[in-house]
Amino acid sequence: MRQFVQDVLLGLRRVSHNTLAMLGLVAVVGVVFLAGRPDVRHRLEHQTLGWLTDRATNRAMASDDAEAASQDILLAMAEPEAIQRATATDPSELSRQQAAVAYWIARRYSVAPEPISRLVQEAWDVGQRVGLEPTLVLAIMAIESGFNPFAQSHVGAQGLMQVMTGIHREKYEVFGGRNAAFDPVTNLRVGVQVLKDCIRRAGSVEGGLKYYVGAANMTHDGGYGAKVLAEQSFLRQVALGKQVPVNVSNASRIVAQAPAPVAASSVQPAAPSAESTPVSVAPAASSVKPPVTSPAVEQVAMLTL
Repeated sequence: MRQFVQDVLLGLRRVSHNTLAMLGLVAVVGVVFLAGRPDVRHRLEHQTLGWLTDRATNRAMASDDAEAASQDILLAMAEPEAIQRATATDPSELSRQQAAVAYWIARRYSVAPEPISRLVQEAWDVGQRVGLEPTLVLAIMAIESGFNPFAQSHVGAQGLMQVMTGIHREKYEVFGGRNAAFDPVTNLRVGVQVLKDCIRRAGSVEGGLKYYVGAANMTHDGGYGAKVLAEQSFLRQVALGKQVPVNVSNASRIVAQAPAPVAASSVQPAAPSAESTPVSVAPAASSVKPPVTSPAVEQVAMLTL
């Protein structure tokens, strides 16, 4: 058996050697023939070049077809009116105060200036309508969600201003339903209404913030109000043209008295009316635990209005 295998291998080796020798001989003959026949050589070169050109063209056409197909898919999904859903405004369209605030917020919270410009614009407009300073509205958004329109707490507070959608669902009905809580402008408008009602019931901005965070019947709000007012103070300074570092911390700052409004012609601060007197209102949800004196205090609009 071993001798048989050796004979077979030896035969294969000889055949392969002979085959290679034959191929070499054919190649030599071909080269000599082509050297003596330039017309044949040129014709073969032309045919080879044509074959390579056709192959390259076919590959390019296939690539173009794939790109065209991809473009067709995109065109099939085209929606020119999609821009209408975008929450964005060119900062150049804002007033100098608003633009300064928008750019400062964008740098401080690492968000794009265009959507922030739209929120700043809306805060100025809604604040003027209801009699709240826009910097207070923006400060609440900053502390509550860090300007994340899709934020949600473990107790169900949602959106920019962390309004309890389940408790205030009737306020979203005029905007199409509770899912409108994730539309930044709608959440801002509903949150401002909740905040305004909280301030009216409490009789002061500080008290209203305590209601807003769900600590109306508690001795403290875990520092929530101080953080909001500190952030508002920074935003006021920016609006007045002052230089405020974007990394300034409001953790240890305590605002004892609110500064002057941003501009006398813009909005009026939310002052308690003559008929507004502090009232005792039970928390919106009895299961809500008192906030603790920790930076991670839960910040949600818990008041049932």
